[in-house]
Amino acid sequence: MLYLDNAATTPVRPEVLEAMMPFLTRWYGNPSSHHTVGEAAAGALADARARVARILGMRAGDIVFTSGGTEANNLAVKGIAIAAHVRRGASHVITSAIEHESILESVDYLARIHGSSVSRLPVDGAARIDPGDVAAALREDTALVSVGYANNEVGTVQDVAAIAAAAHARGVPVHIDAVQAAGWLPLDAAALGVDAISLAGHKLGAPKGTGLLAVRGRIPIEPVLHGGGQERGRRSGTENVAGAVGLATALELAEADRAASALRVSGVRDAFIGGVLAGVTTATLTGDRVHRLPGTASFTFAGTSGEAVLLELERRGVVSSSGSACAAGSDEPSHVLVAMGIPAELAQTAVRFTFGHDTRVDPGELTRAVQASVAAVQSGA
Repeated sequence: MLYLDNAATTPVRPEVLEAMMPFLTRWYGNPSSHHTVGEAAAGALADARARVARILGMRAGDIVFTSGGTEANNLAVKGIAIAAHVRRGASHVITSAIEHESILESVDYLARIHGSSVSRLPVDGAARIDPGDVAAALREDTALVSVGYANNEVGTVQDVAAIAAAAHARGVPVHIDAVQAAGWLPLDAAALGVDAISLAGHKLGAPKGTGLLAVRGRIPIEPVLHGGGQERGRRSGTENVAGAVGLATALELAEADRAASALRVSGVRDAFIGGVLAGVTTATLTGDRVHRLPGTASFTFAGTSGEAVLLELERRGVVSSSGSACAAGSDEPSHVLVAMGIPAELAQTAVRFTFGHDTRVDPGELTRAVQASVAAVQSGA
């Protein structure tokens, strides 16, 4: 089986599992407990926090460990926006029409429950946000700009530095959802000019249920989870020490190999894209051809059923997806593709192939993947 659904999740790396094991067995204490076992856990948690902070170019105290990318995005959007509303009456949030559901549902919550106004910026046919649109949407009461660094369905990468520069010119903080970008793109917050970053461990070779929000200490944030005041009062709940250690280890491993991995996987991706486009006359590549994640190849196949193509692909030994795993089972066309101007009927033919950071596809496997895709489309037509 050739697994080409790495944007949905990745296997846990052996090094990550090895790093986690002591904190699932011998040093399993609660990091808030004041005894030897608890203090060992607390030390590991502090070390994981510092290791992550170094990669993101932030302080250890800026790191909030969460249960994953969805919680991190909820904390960023709701937490920063509510704090800004309470402190200075700011009640306007800017995002885009192609964000992950955890961003879009969070801004909808703010509008419904807190009366916030929301600007959902359009994108072009390649799913790019115009930084000029961000600048034009900014208002005196704008609390936050929140955008995805790289789109989870079509892989388009945004010019977050330009978006951040526009927002900062008006004193507005910027949050980026970097769940799909981690391991592929630079994450240094200062270089990107951003104030908050969300990550999820299971996209990097750490277990599901691990994630973080890095948010600069000068940015006020209201907690979403209330309780014992862990994570400096920003996220209550007993910390997942083993998960934090695993996430830090996975992020370090991915960052160490990032440039070489991105170059290698981009070559595989481009060869795969070329083979599919040559073999399927009805295929259209979705997303930006240049500003694209190294591991993402996404298409529409006019005249087919996307679900039928997926089933036929799996029968032929290739696992892929129709788009975001978080929207699996929905009968609605992808909101990302519709926002790009793709007709709803065509959007429902979409198939996404995503290669992993450790994907090493030999020429024979690549040929098999292309041939399986061509045959699956012909069968699904």
